[in-house]
Amino acid sequence: MPNLLIHSMSEFSDIIVEGLALAHVQRICEIGAEFGGMSQTLADFASEAGGELISIDPSPKQEFLDWVRGAEHVRHIAKPSLSAFEDLTDVDAWIIDGDHNWFTVYHELKNVDALCQRDGKPMLAFMHDVAWPAGRRDMYYAPEQIPAEYLLPHNYEGGTTPGESDLLPHRGFRGMGQFAMALHEGGPKNGVKTAVEDFIAERNADGRELAYAEVPAVFGLGVLFDLDAPWSNALADLVIPYHENRLIASLEANRLANYLTVLDFQDRNAA
Repeated sequence: MPNLLIHSMSEFSDIIVEGLALAHVQRICEIGAEFGGMSQTLADFASEAGGELISIDPSPKQEFLDWVRGAEHVRHIAKPSLSAFEDLTDVDAWIIDGDHNWFTVYHELKNVDALCQRDGKPMLAFMHDVAWPAGRRDMYYAPEQIPAEYLLPHNYEGGTTPGESDLLPHRGFRGMGQFAMALHEGGPKNGVKTAVEDFIAERNADGRELAYAEVPAVFGLGVLFDLDAPWSNALADLVIPYHENRLIASLEANRLANYLTVLDFQDRNAA
């Protein structure tokens, strides 16, 4: 049976593309390509803007590799994100959807901030997976690349459901050997949203204020941008209606409940 959960960042294409246009973006850096669904939308935008898409993914799916070979205005960097920043200059906007854990996301944002300051660019980042399941729980595609002091106890087989801190044995949403998840939800330095919050607190303490909005659907979209950017008011007007919208959050909770019920049926049949 095909995966019934739609969890691609491309579901947010309309918001992201309009935001890129408001910020007059030309050069885009995408972290995490996977199948390339969002990549193609970003490449089309960059081409029309006279710019470029840089896509960072050490091991994307074959569908992306087949597409990118013939894609103009696209440069693929086949490295882990934290090894790829040295290859980047003059990026106007960042699409972050790579490894969903505190260490990776926090240090991605630190690197993004440093490059923005070096190149005189306001910060603009669209980040996936800021809500359940990875908002407060680390997920690891390559746990061997996480320094030991940041790697939380984890496994590949346990699953999670909303409201449950501990992983459930062979139940719920899980990686099925493709990725691992932290054994427990919550606590310091655990999860994507925690990384975003820690980065924002650090930046704001330095007197450089960031704005943040969150769309509570499809695992969560976070929009992070400099308040003093010339386009910040226009971008805020775009995203504020979606920010922590209670109706959208309710629809997402219903969607997840239905999906997890299907997973439960599948698990019972398999048993």
